Amino acid sequence: MQETLQNQLLDSVPDGLFTVDTEWRVTFFNRTAEQITGIRRQEALGKRCCEVFRASICENACALKQTLVAHRPVTNKVVYIVNAKGERIPISISAAPLKDARGRVIGGVETFRDLRLVNELREQAEQQESFSNIIGRGAAMRHLFELLPPVAESDSTVLIEGPSGTGKELFARALHQLSRRRAKRIVAINCGALPDTLLESELFGYKAGAFTDARKDKPGRFALAEGGTILLDEIGDISPAMQTRLLRVLQERVYEPLGGVEPVRCDVRIIAATNRSLAALVKEGKFREDLFYRVHVVRLELPPLRERREDLPLLIDHFVAQFNRLKGRDIAGLSDAALARLMEHDFPGNVRELENIIEHAFVLCRGGLIEVAHLPPHLRIGAGGILPALSAGMTLAAMEKVLLRDALRRHQENRAAAARELGIDASTLFRKIKALGLQKRSPQK
Repeated sequence: MQETLQNQLLDSVPDGLFTVDTEWRVTFFNRTAEQITGIRRQEALGKRCCEVFRASICENACALKQTLVAHRPVTNKVVYIVNAKGERIPISISAAPLKDARGRVIGGVETFRDLRLVNELREQAEQQESFSNIIGRGAAMRHLFELLPPVAESDSTVLIEGPSGTGKELFARALHQLSRRRAKRIVAINCGALPDTLLESELFGYKAGAFTDARKDKPGRFALAEGGTILLDEIGDISPAMQTRLLRVLQERVYEPLGGVEPVRCDVRIIAATNRSLAALVKEGKFREDLFYRVHVVRLELPPLRERREDLPLLIDHFVAQFNRLKGRDIAGLSDAALARLMEHDFPGNVRELENIIEHAFVLCRGGLIEVAHLPPHLRIGAGGILPALSAGMTLAAMEKVLLRDALRRHQENRAAAARELGIDASTLFRKIKALGLQKRSPQK
């Protein structure tokens, strides 16, 4: 009965798992192993593992042999196996000795994870301009797209830093959807919007009788996210007392509901997000250093929109299509003058501000193209207090000037680095700088 229950539990593991005896014959083969290899359990049992897997390391660098000889586990070694159809499959393997009650080695156990999905996602990230509803094609966004699959595959705590409106929650949801926890819930809470007493009950729940109006038990966000992911948004705004309570959850993976006397163990992946620099808050004594290192296992830094202007046309097209669909409209896009005006704007509100600008334009624009007159008032008026009058030729030049100036500023006037980012030769950049009058003027003596 107990052995049957153990087999059922091992069959529910999302990774492939098998065991061998001291003669390398397969003694257990779980359901996921069947799915990845295409080999039925009955066919695998009793065979030597090298006959089942035909892996690239079976002859010379068998992970099970290494772990049995060295008496140390092998973790996350990437190899290739050949499945029943003859297809070459990348997998990540971990192996450990299998011992009896007396500590004698009686075989080995190996788990393996199919890496085909991760590889496909990485290849898609290198080619596409959007990823899990996140849009971008610049170097900064492509780097983030490449990081998402391996970060999602791990179960480590993630810290997402970036200004308000850059899409921190979108990235958190993308990490959840790409993870093994995607079948469970992702639960988000804005930690900066609630006082300590309310935040504690929202996170950890409470027991009946914990306070006057607590007539029955209420589960907290950690309970609702069990098996899934919790997003602690604006974690930089929580009080020192709340930081102490969160530290225990991160260290011991247990919490106590309000009014409870027994700690509750939780299986939740934690993603923290903030629009502030936690490292700076630590230096100022406003954020616990030990908690900082607990949430700062993996860090993703989202760039402000002003540092990724090359993504503006893509984002504008996305929002125009979105509002056309939501409002039943047929707006073709932006005029050259309106696009140039947005290219010159610094977007303190980032992508969220851009979305609001396009929605505002949809209210005023009755059809055709969105013009400068349809933009919000602060964008219709230029720096000198008058409407910018740009001809088609001037518009393209103005856009080019903005992009060149912005690339130079990001690279501290390093022309070679700016040229690489823009995808042009350094001599071409020099000619454009001269033609557009972007040279730094010598100070007057």
